[in-house]
Amino acid sequence: MSKWMGTLIGGGIGWALFGPLGALFGAYIGSMFSGEGAAKGTYFHSRIDEGKTPYGDTRAGDFAAAMLSLFAYVSKADKQVKSSEVQYVKKFLVDKFGRNNAQDLMYLYKEILNKEYNIIDISNQIRSHMDYYSRLELLHILFGIAKADGIIHPLEISAINEIGRGLGISANDYNSIKSIFIADANQAYNILNVNPNDDTDTIKKAYRELATKYHPDKVANLGPEIQKLAEEKFKSINNAYQTIRKERGF
Repeated sequence: MSKWMGTLIGGGIGWALFGPLGALFGAYIGSMFSGEGAAKGTYFHSRIDEGKTPYGDTRAGDFAAAMLSLFAYVSKADKQVKSSEVQYVKKFLVDKFGRNNAQDLMYLYKEILNKEYNIIDISNQIRSHMDYYSRLELLHILFGIAKADGIIHPLEISAINEIGRGLGISANDYNSIKSIFIADANQAYNILNVNPNDDTDTIKKAYRELATKYHPDKVANLGPEIQKLAEEKFKSINNAYQTIRKERGF
């Protein structure tokens, strides 16, 4: 067990210790309050000590717990957990949190794969405590998990749609993020939530609004790892806009 995980519990997690998420992770979290896990100076605790707690009440550990619970739900949505999805989650966690930390996070992920829980209760808890921009990032990550094997199963889309509603994501934002992962002839327009017959000013306005909404700085409170994830979504918005600019010559 890494010191990082003990630090997550000791200083980098708040509301996820309670309610439905607390019940889901409770047994494992309880075991973390002893031993070297209490050591300071690692990833999450350093952010607390430096005053880099969220501007709301969501801490990096809360985001991680929420993320893992939603990962597991989507992974099970098509009635089978594919090895490609598990490997995608592992690679995602290694890339974003480091190999040692990913080992502990994968343990949590695999533990809750075997548990039944009410995703609406989980989603409502997340919605009550997490700002909208962070919830958008959760949705973006979930589509990435679902696309891990190259095809998003209809049951996975249904599961993410259910989560999106529970998280309070607007229909426009949901469809924009979904369009990043599901290509069609109008993909660039769908990402920007515009129509091919819209005028240039409408497209430019839509782009500016999305660029502001999806800017990585909106989730800076969750640390650089999550901020880097948000950069991927931001790049998709920019790429869609550049595709339309090139197509229409403006």
